[in-house]
Amino acid sequence: MWPLMMALLLFVLAVVVGRTVSHERGRLRQLGGGETTVSQAVVVEQTRAVARLVTSETVLRDVVTYENRRLGSTKRSLVVATGKVLTGFDLDHGMEVTVDHPSRRIRITLPPAAVQGVEITELKTYDEQRGLWNPFQPSDRDTIFALARQQLVATAGEVTLDRHAEESARRLLEATVRADGYTTEVTFAERPVEPGR
Repeated sequence: MWPLMMALLLFVLAVVVGRTVSHERGRLRQLGGGETTVSQAVVVEQTRAVARLVTSETVLRDVVTYENRRLGSTKRSLVVATGKVLTGFDLDHGMEVTVDHPSRRIRITLPPAAVQGVEITELKTYDEQRGLWNPFQPSDRDTIFALARQQLVATAGEVTLDRHAEESARRLLEATVRADGYTTEVTFAERPVEPGR
């Protein structure tokens, strides 16, 4: 009888411990990052025709420092932003094509090269300090994202991506716009002078 009671007691103990471990495993999964669910809803806000020629794609990385002070409490974040900067030409504004039959030349004038789009591919936070009365909110993350886009556009201007875009456009158009016996010549409009420069 004694061995039967001992076996029954060990069986009950094993069931109770097993359920407790299973329950705790479920709690740890929820606390330690848990299960990730993704939902998606696509809304098309606006569709319009565009005439853009993208001739350069450059991956840039820059550091964004975000600081916000409220009620004497400061929150800070140091984020490294990586993104693809697309440089090219808006053909709706300033493209001209002339054909000079006597000299057998096709002249294409493009507007100045400019950033056509920025795609943020990664935001990596290296340091984040919240203020006592000033915690991070979703709007702060939106602001950091917008600052990262602005910073990448500014960096693109500093590293003169427009020259690379112009050279790529010249090679592309001279190779593709061909007529029998005609020579294609590609030029670029002058960039408007910014006030204060």
